[in-house]
Amino acid sequence: MSGYGRRTIRETNGDRLFLAAVYTFLLIALVVVLYPLVFIVSSSLSSPLAVSAGKVWLWPVDLTLDGYRVVLSNPQVIKGYGNSLLYAFLGTLISVTLTVVLAYPLSRRTFFGRNVLMIFITFTMLFSGGLIPTYLVVKQLGMLDTRWALLIPQAIWVWQIIIARTFFQSSIPEELAEASEMDGCTDLRFLWSVVLPLSKPIIAVLCLMYAIGQWNAYFDALIYLKSQSLYPLQLILRSILILNSAASGNIDAAEQLRRQQFADLTKYSLIVVASLPVLVIYPFVQRYFVKGMLIGSVKG
Repeated sequence: MSGYGRRTIRETNGDRLFLAAVYTFLLIALVVVLYPLVFIVSSSLSSPLAVSAGKVWLWPVDLTLDGYRVVLSNPQVIKGYGNSLLYAFLGTLISVTLTVVLAYPLSRRTFFGRNVLMIFITFTMLFSGGLIPTYLVVKQLGMLDTRWALLIPQAIWVWQIIIARTFFQSSIPEELAEASEMDGCTDLRFLWSVVLPLSKPIIAVLCLMYAIGQWNAYFDALIYLKSQSLYPLQLILRSILILNSAASGNIDAAEQLRRQQFADLTKYSLIVVASLPVLVIYPFVQRYFVKGMLIGSVKG
């Protein structure tokens, strides 16, 4: 038995060739994905002259933190950063709560009319009311130029409901709900004490998707907000990178060149600052994200 336990399956030349091709493809994909990130970080740490001259290729050239000093010394950026963190936290909390509360009943066979309700929900993913009707609804509800305009109108995504519903159907058996009901457990108690602890993977997926969506959103703020004190970070970055061009006027060529160099450096520093929260959070939920996506999308 010991000799049998040490036996291994011998790989054929075809298997080795296939594995070599797979690893080569994965390595190329890694380089394609990783290089832009490395380039942006290196550019944000390089001198303005090196960035504008195209000298940065892989590693920082003339290491400096001037770009981050300019970005972090801008009060609008700091205010927008705080607003985006608030929108991401509250928006994720509201969206995940509403998604779970809606998706779980739709996953139970005992819920009357669940198929009809699911058809109506799916219909909104294919056909929406449009920008003007949505704007009028937000206006009639008194949410214009308030934080609620960024939290409520896009609180639920249909695709997230479908993923969560499929997860509940495949991972929470009906027998468990029936046994809890026989023991006198209410539906809300069962959802809080049984369903949520067993649904950590899909909750992690929902939190990550909603948080990233809230963090990267700027169009709703552009439409509904007027007060700059409420602007999220992405809208402020858009103003800095796109709308705010350096005034030429009577500025000489040397000064205009210096401003352009700093604009290029600031651009890369802003990208790093805006992407940092997502890059920090993702490693902690990555294992739940993969598991939840596989169960929520494949099974059912």
